[in-house]
Amino acid sequence: MQAHNQVKGHIIISSSYESELERLKTELEPFRVVSFIEDVFKIEHAKAVLSESYISESQTKYILIASSDFTSVAQNSLLKLLEEPPRNIEFIIISATKSNLLPTVRSRLPILKVQNSHKLNQLELNLARLDYKEVFEFLKEHSRIKKQEAKELVEALFYRASVTDMLILSPSQLDNFDKAYRLLDLNSRPQSVLAMLLMSFAQEKQ
Repeated sequence: MQAHNQVKGHIIISSSYESELERLKTELEPFRVVSFIEDVFKIEHAKAVLSESYISESQTKYILIASSDFTSVAQNSLLKLLEEPPRNIEFIIISATKSNLLPTVRSRLPILKVQNSHKLNQLELNLARLDYKEVFEFLKEHSRIKKQEAKELVEALFYRASVTDMLILSPSQLDNFDKAYRLLDLNSRPQSVLAMLLMSFAQEKQ
C-alpha cells in the first residue's frame, strides 16, 4: 500500500497507450482506477473527466486519460483541474507524443516515462528494392495503426529513403510525403496514406 501512495499524477509519452493503460491498472491495484481512452480526446470526454473527478473518494482514485490526439479545447478545459485536483484524485495522462499536449498541460504534471514508438533508422523495409509483396505485407502489419503512429511511420519512411537507402527522391515522391502529412491531418485512413507512399517506390522500381 505504501508503494502505491507514492504514485503521483504524471504524464507518460507512449504510442502504445493501450498497453500502458493495462500495465497501470495492474500496477495501481487495489486502488480505484477510472480510464478514459479515446482515439481523439474531445471536449465531451473532458467533461466526463471533470464529472468523475468531483465524485468524492475516501482513498486515492487514479484517473487515466489516454489518447493519440488531444484537442486544444479539451486540454484547456482541464487546466484548473490538473493544477488543483480534488482531494484523493491523481491524474495520469498517456499521450503518443509530447507535441500532442499543450505546454500548459505539460507544465502541470511531470513527464516520468518516455517511449519512442520507432527508431528512425531501424525500419527493415528496403525502399530501394521494394516489391508489391512487401508493400502488401507492410500494410497488413500496420492495418490497425492510429493517426499519430502513421505520422511517425511517414517520418520513418522518409528517413529510411533519404538517409538509410540514400535514394534521390523524385518530385512525385517528395510531393507524396508532403501530401501524406496533410491527408493524415484531415483524418484520412492511415493505411491508404501509407499505401500511396509505398506504391510510389514499388512503381518507380518497375
